[in-house]
Order: sequence, then structure tokens, then C-alpha cells
Amino acid sequence: MSKQDGSGRLVTTVPTDDVSAPILHVDMDAFFASVELLDRPDLRGLPVVIGQRSDRSVVTAATYEARKFGVNSAMPMAIALRRCPQAVVLEPHFEKYRYWSRRVMSMFDDVTPRVERLGIDEAFLDVSGAVRLMGSPFAIGTELRRRVHAETGLRCSVGAASTKFVAKLASSVAKPDGILVVPHDQTVAFLHPRPISALWGVGGKTEEVLGNLGLRTVGDVATASLDTLVRAVGPAAGAKLQDLAWGRDPRVVTTGTEEKSVGHEVTFSTDVVDPEVIRRELLRLSDRVGSRLRDAGLSGRTVVLKLRTSDFTTITRSRTLADPTDLGRRIYDEVRSVYETTGKQHERIRLVGVRVEQLGAGGGGGSLALWDDDAGWREAESTMDALRAKFGSTMLTPASLLGARRRDGLSGPDTGADARAPRRGASSGEGRDAPGPAGHGPRRPAPRPDHPGHGE
Repeated sequence: MSKQDGSGRLVTTVPTDDVSAPILHVDMDAFFASVELLDRPDLRGLPVVIGQRSDRSVVTAATYEARKFGVNSAMPMAIALRRCPQAVVLEPHFEKYRYWSRRVMSMFDDVTPRVERLGIDEAFLDVSGAVRLMGSPFAIGTELRRRVHAETGLRCSVGAASTKFVAKLASSVAKPDGILVVPHDQTVAFLHPRPISALWGVGGKTEEVLGNLGLRTVGDVATASLDTLVRAVGPAAGAKLQDLAWGRDPRVVTTGTEEKSVGHEVTFSTDVVDPEVIRRELLRLSDRVGSRLRDAGLSGRTVVLKLRTSDFTTITRSRTLADPTDLGRRIYDEVRSVYETTGKQHERIRLVGVRVEQLGAGGGGGSLALWDDDAGWREAESTMDALRAKFGSTMLTPASLLGARRRDGLSGPDTGADARAPRRGASSGEGRDAPGPAGHGPRRPAPRPDHPGHGE
């Protein structure tokens, strides 16, 4: 099945014709950092950190060279630079990442229509219908890796197995720039020597609880009595962990829109105490969220406000609408109303965010009797979308925001509360915010995903 390649990781030894592993998990290697290096090839081989050079910011991504110093995604930048003071810090450009994501995802679509996107840089593929024409899962995965690198300069790792769980684990083992096929009859042999942290749902606390029971490997969990697991983590989690430990995962690759939320948040360079500044920032963020919803063909029913005070207390409040929306103005009206109920208008605010949940097909349908001005706002925002597509996403902003961020002394970057909403026009990178292949076009700070690690 596999061997050591000299770097300490496991890779497939020889091509295999085994077709019992039709589920592929393809994960881009250090995706954000690798995209930045397309424009900065002089930095290849150096520790590079993606993020804002500020003690208050966090690491968006890091090259493998930086990770050797213990630098990881979501780590405070101050800690990252203490661990690796020689690191080169590059600002993130999320529009470029979306552009290259669309390029890569279109290659997956060429293999099979059964593609389940997991955020911006990874996906599951069910290639069971492609093996007759394209060969074994190993052959398909190998060709995908070759094509991605040849056409983009980026690299990816591929895991192939009979279930999604094992395929995802296999791709993480194959990283970086590898492929690992786990035939169905070798699933247990692959899983059981691994630490229990390899099981989905096992974080630090669960690992500690199971470790106190002497359960340290996946094999230990597999052979433990179900009663023991139920007492430790509860009936649902106990049964699920034991199923995973035996490689049982009934989930199939699903296509279509499964995004849970679309949002943006900003961490201010200095704490903000003026509520008018917060309101203006809510308007700007709402405008961006609405634009992303429309671009993805989505609308949402629940609007969420997120505040973080100077003492790192996080406040989250939400409101569910009678009808879904994709309009920035309506999102702002609701999120501002929620803000006024928090009682935090005169506290020192470190971070503010806007998110829309309960997503469905776009169009922002709903009752004109309730929102008879939606048509006017829709026309205005659609016009802004068209102009941004032509002139760049940073060229237009609501009039009330002109000069506001500079006047307010704000310089904190946006960080996306979600990176899972796909952009239309995947095959050629067309879209409002797509820069050219060389990275030309509008550049702005990157949204940071809710799940910042990405398994890179």
C-alpha cells in the first residue's frame, strides 16, 4: 500500500489497478501561501507567512518551511514572528485565492460531476463512474495532480479510499505533494496504528478523556467496548467513533450548494469606542456580504452580528427574517437593529462581523408587501455588481462610507467569516473579483475562513 519516501510521510509505492477506493479527497498544498508565491517565485524555499504584520492580527496561512518553526494558521502573528523572526510576511489577497480555486475546481468537474467542494481548497470526488474511461483511482488521482501543477503551478495531495473519512485522512498522510491509495481490504490496517486524534470529532478534550481510559490509538477505540465509549463521550459520539475506527462511514459524496454561512469580519488596528464608526463598518461589511451572496447565487434568512470587546469577550446576536435576502442594505438594516439592542454602544470594540446563515437559492424572493423597496435596492446593488465586475471590487462603495475608514483611523483587514460560498464561472475564472492568472486586478486584504487550518 505505501512506504516511507525519505521525508517521513507515506506515499503509494507503485501504481495500483485497485478500484475499491473510488472516493478521492484532493487537498491543495499550503494553498494561500502557494498562490502568493506564484507572484513571488523568489521566495520559494523560504519561510513565508500570510497575514497582516500586526501584533493584533493572526496567521492566515504559512508555507511548509515556516511550519517547521511551529508557525500555524490562526496563530497570533506576534507569536509566529517570535518563533520564526526571519519569516517573510505577505498580505493575503483572497480574490486571487478564489480565482485559482475556480481554476482547480473546474479540473475536478472535468473528471466527474460528483464533486463535493469543501471550502476553497479541497474537495471530495466520487470517481466510480470514471474508472472505465480514465483508469483506476490511482491513475485518476495521479493525472489530476499532474494537470493541476502543469496548468496552475500549484500542487495538491490526493487520498483515495472507499469512504470519505479514510480518503481525507489518506490525503493528510500524503502531504505535501503526494498520493496515497487505501484499498478497501487494507482500511483497518491503515487506521488502527494511528493516534485517536486522527478520528473526526476527537479534539484535545476528547483525546484526554479517552487517554485516561488507556485508549490511545484508533485500534484501541475499535476494540473497546461500546459501553466504555458511551460512558466516556455519550451514546451518539461513542457509536460514531467506533464506526470510524473500523472504517465505517456511510456518507456519500454530495454535490450542490451546502454552504452554511457567508460573512465578513474585521479586527480593528485599535479598539473602537465610537458607535457611529461601528455602524459605518456594519454597513460596509453588509455590502460585501450581500455582494458575495449574489455572486454565489445564494440568499439567507438569518442575519448574525458578532462583536468582540477589548477584553476578548465575544458577543453573537442573530435575527431570522420572514423572507431570505441577498441585499446588502437589508442585511445592514437588520444587523444595525440587532446592534442597537446589545447595549455595547460605548464599550471598546476590537472586532465586528456580519454573517448570513440559513442559505438557499438566491434571488432574495420574499414578500414585496413587507419590503416594497427591495426592487429599488436590488436594481442599485445589481448595478454596483456590474460596475465592480468591470472596474474592480474596490472601485465602488456606499456613499456614506467614502473616506470613512481613513477618517475613522481604521486600517484593520477584513477577515472572512466564511470561505465556503463558491463563485460562479468556475471554468475560466470569470467573475466580479477574479484577477488575471498573474495576479493582476484588484487586491484587498483576505477574508479568513472559520476553519483556518484547511488541512494544508
